[in-house]
Amino acid sequence: MTSSRHPLIPRKHLVTFILVTTLFALWGFANDITNPMVAAFQTVMELSAAKASMVQFAFYGGYATMAIPAALFIRRYNYKSGVLLGLGLYAIGAFLFIPAAQYQQFSFFCISLYVLTFGLAFLETTANPFILSLGDKTTATRRLNLAQAFNPVGSLSGMAVASFIVLPQLASEIRNNAGELIFKTLPESEKAAIRIHDLAVIRDPYVAIGLVVLAMFLVILCVKMPATEHNGEKVKASETLRRLWKNHHYTWGVLTQMFYVAAQIMVWTFIIQYADNLGIDKATAQIYNIVAMGLSLSFRFLGTYIMRYLNPHHMLTIFGIGAAICTLGAILWIGIGGLICLVAISAFMSIMFPTIYGIALENVHERDTSLGAAFLVMAIVGGALMPPLQGLIIDQNEIFGMPAVNISFVLPLICFIIVALYGRTANRISSHKPNYS
Repeated sequence: MTSSRHPLIPRKHLVTFILVTTLFALWGFANDITNPMVAAFQTVMELSAAKASMVQFAFYGGYATMAIPAALFIRRYNYKSGVLLGLGLYAIGAFLFIPAAQYQQFSFFCISLYVLTFGLAFLETTANPFILSLGDKTTATRRLNLAQAFNPVGSLSGMAVASFIVLPQLASEIRNNAGELIFKTLPESEKAAIRIHDLAVIRDPYVAIGLVVLAMFLVILCVKMPATEHNGEKVKASETLRRLWKNHHYTWGVLTQMFYVAAQIMVWTFIIQYADNLGIDKATAQIYNIVAMGLSLSFRFLGTYIMRYLNPHHMLTIFGIGAAICTLGAILWIGIGGLICLVAISAFMSIMFPTIYGIALENVHERDTSLGAAFLVMAIVGGALMPPLQGLIIDQNEIFGMPAVNISFVLPLICFIIVALYGRTANRISSHKPNYS
C-alpha cells in the first residue's frame, strides 16, 4: 500500500505543473507522427525496412547525443533555461523539413530529425525531474505518472495527423485492384513527380508543430517558474558520476529504461509492417496504432490511480509480464488475432517509462538528480539501436516457415522480460536504501 497525506501537486506549483506537463504532449506528438514515417519513407524513397528505420536511429540518436550536455546545462543554469533551449532546438529541427523536402534527400530528413531531438532531449532531461521536484518526494512517482499521462495525448494527435492527413494523401500508396502498390511499376518521371508531392505532405505537419513550439516558447519565457532545482553546494560532475555508478538501484534502472524504450519504439513503429503482412494498407494500419495509443492513455490514468494503493515496483512487474504475454501472442498467432495482441501490448506499456524513471531516482540525492535524469533520458538510445535490427529481420520475409515480421517481435519480448525482472528486484534493492551522499 502506498498512500500519502501530502498533496500530489501543491497549489503554489499548479501553474508550473500545467505548463511543464504540456511539454510531455509536445514531444509525444513528435515521437508518434515520426513512427509511421518509417513506412512512408520506405515506399516513397524506395528503401529497405532496415534503411527506412534509420529514421528512428536519427530520431533517438539525438537523445543519446544531447542528454548529458542538457544535464550539464541545467546544473549550470536552471530548469526554465533548459526548457527554453529545448523548445528552440525543437522548432529549428522542425523547420529544417522545409529544405529537406526541397532537396529530396533521405539523409537530410534524418539530419532534421536529429536536430529536432536535440530539443526533445533538453525537454525530457528538464521536464521529468522538474515534475518530480514540484512537491513531496513520497508522491513524486505518482506525480510523474500523471504528467506523463498527457504524453499519449500528444502521441494520439501525432498519430491522428499521420492517419487522417499524411498517409491518405500519399500518392505513392495508391494500390491496384489486387491490393499491390503501383508506385514501384511507374516510369522514373512519374515517380519523381509523386515523390515531390509526397515529401511535401510529410513536411507540412512538422512545420506546423514548429510554429506551435515557438508559441509555447514565448509563453514560458513570460511566466515566472519556481527554482526547485538544487541550489546548495555545487559538486563536480565526476563526484556525481561516482555516486550514480555505485547506486545499483539507479544503474539497473537506466539499463531497463533502454530496453523498455527499444520495445516501445519497435511495437509502435512496426505495427504497420505487421498489418501490411496481413494485407492491410498503411492508413488503415495506423488506425490500429491509434487504438494502441488510446489504450496506453487510458491505462496510464488508471495506473496512476492504482499507485495510491499498490507499490509501483509490483505494478511494473505485473505490467511487464502482461506485455510479454501479449508479445508472445503477436509472435505465435498469425492473423488478425496476432495484430490484436500487438495492439494490447500498449495497455501494459502505459506506466513503464515514468515508473522506471521514478523508481530509478528514488535513492538519488537531489544534487545529483539533473545528471541522473540525463542518463535515464539518454537510455532512450535504445529506440535508435534496436529498430534497425528488427528491420533487418523483417527484410528476411520468412524465417522457420513463419512470417519474419512475427519472428521479429522476439526482440521486444526480451525487453519486456527485462522490465518485469527489474520491477521484481527493484523492491529488494530499494529496501536497503544505501547512503550515497
